[in-house]
Amino acid sequence: MKKLMYTLLIGLIAAALTACGSNDDAKQSKSDDQKTAQTEKQKEAQEKQEKQAKEMQKKLDKQKVDEKKTVAVVNGKKVSGEEYNAALSSSQAQYQQMGQDPTSKEAAKKVKQQTIDNLVGQTLLLQEAENKGYKATDEEVNKKLKETKKQFKTDKQFKAALKDAGLTQSQLKSELADSIKYQQYVDKDIQTPEVTDKEIQDYYDQFAKQSQSQASGGKEQSQMPKLEDVKPQIKQQLEQQKKQEALEKKVEELKKNAKVEVKL
Repeated sequence: MKKLMYTLLIGLIAAALTACGSNDDAKQSKSDDQKTAQTEKQKEAQEKQEKQAKEMQKKLDKQKVDEKKTVAVVNGKKVSGEEYNAALSSSQAQYQQMGQDPTSKEAAKKVKQQTIDNLVGQTLLLQEAENKGYKATDEEVNKKLKETKKQFKTDKQFKAALKDAGLTQSQLKSELADSIKYQQYVDKDIQTPEVTDKEIQDYYDQFAKQSQSQASGGKEQSQMPKLEDVKPQIKQQLEQQKKQEALEKKVEELKKNAKVEVKL
């Protein structure tokens, strides 16, 4: 979806102050000049950020492929360039969140490989879910659609978002149905070991050690929270990690008996 552009109210306060200014109030005039200069600096900084964002977006867009291109065939099912581009945006965002440039030569190769691996894995898991008979009812899909629409203030905004994403409501419902089947399969068929208290303690101790190491390196050390205060969050993090590892293991198992042809 397109990024929102923020409107800058530059110069309005300065103009109002100039109109109401008085030659007898030198301090006020100086204050006005300072506000104008500050506003101009803010404008320059914002314009610079917008220019950099546009330049980066152009680089990111260059990594996309033709939407109609077949990027892979998984057990006879074609994976389109449109699906690849959507997954690509997610991979690019992950790199940016880690403070890395996904358009650098080295990162670009990794982003491409990560994206195609994710697509193949997701396709295999969804095929497995369908083979096991998991289905999404109309009621479940409509409920999911309603939840999605709630993220937007008006129906007009929702339709605009669909258009930006290149989706019709029918296509969205199809994707929601796939996500429901996928989640049913993951919840019921992908078993993961319970997170133990020792694992939680080890995770906490490791974090504390890293925090101390940063402090010794000259960085300010934030006060460590008590284990009991963060135990639920740590447990959830470890559960997600184990689930991800189990899914990766399952994908590798499915690949052994799958016919996968990458065309990218």
